[in-house]
Amino acid sequence: MLAVHFDKPGGPENLYLKEVAKPSPGEGEVLLKVAASALNRADLLQCTLSLQRQGQYAPPPGASNILGLEASGHVAEQGPGCQGHWKIGDPAMVLLPSGGQAQYVTVPEGLLMPIPEGLTMPQAAAIPEAWLTAFQLLHLLGNVQAGDSVLIHAGASGVGTAAIQLTRMAGAIPLVTAGSQHKLQMAEKLGAAAGFNYKEEDFSEATLKFSKGAGVNLILDCIGGSYWEKNVNCLALDGRWVLYGLMGGADISGPLFSKLLFKRGSLITSLLRSRDKKYKQMLVKAFTEQILPHFSTGNPQRLLPVLDRVYPITEIQEAHAYMETNKNVGKIVLELPH
Repeated sequence: MLAVHFDKPGGPENLYLKEVAKPSPGEGEVLLKVAASALNRADLLQCTLSLQRQGQYAPPPGASNILGLEASGHVAEQGPGCQGHWKIGDPAMVLLPSGGQAQYVTVPEGLLMPIPEGLTMPQAAAIPEAWLTAFQLLHLLGNVQAGDSVLIHAGASGVGTAAIQLTRMAGAIPLVTAGSQHKLQMAEKLGAAAGFNYKEEDFSEATLKFSKGAGVNLILDCIGGSYWEKNVNCLALDGRWVLYGLMGGADISGPLFSKLLFKRGSLITSLLRSRDKKYKQMLVKAFTEQILPHFSTGNPQRLLPVLDRVYPITEIQEAHAYMETNKNVGKIVLELPH
């Protein structure tokens, strides 16, 4: 099969398609013929821990070295011990530890999700990582409640665009930060009550002004170090601050603990990729039951994945280079040859 490959860490120019061995499904696994796979920051240089293509963010033990944390496609084969929930040819989308940017990928059957009616394969590929992350941050970790105000950093990202919609669905009030007027306008179209351009204003002051001095009940933060003081400043009393990335660095200098203690604030940290299979299966099950029906055509509260661009996988270098410009609103998706 064809798969995205790189021989040495570095820039997008090192990526190319290579013929590699097609995997075989093991116990309780399904082989998915991939139709589309979305890019994630974990595939690039700029994200959380510095990263897989740069050779500093190895996949979890036992995972494939092929990039790609989510995919959509059709069930091609079932391994021994499968429970019979899926049939050959069924369309499905899946959360992966790696391996999605290839023509085939194996996956535990408990991580497969049905594709909602009315969605294309590229749209479906844009759901698993971003939407499961946003769902986890808001509900499992952030305990979002109706009426809460939620500050979402990187509001035009895949996770950000999902979190805006899920916050609205929970009856809470989404506020976002982003780095351009275009991104803020897109976020507001999705339901953000307000947006703040972090390049042009102090989002902490703007948030406090919007909330009439009360601050926000919940912060979803993929930035980390460079935002800590502004985050604490605009956190409401008893607020929850969920940290899931370090795009703004890992170092803190200053009285974080005393400021957080004064607010009685909770600092919660999370990574999805390194979670074990049991946790991911629980998350997939909860998301499939509670959220997935809202993606279907005709649902009055319809949720939609936001796609910025779709590239053929042969243009893998261009897709990665575009993501590194940080101009995308929503997801960048790769299409595999039929």
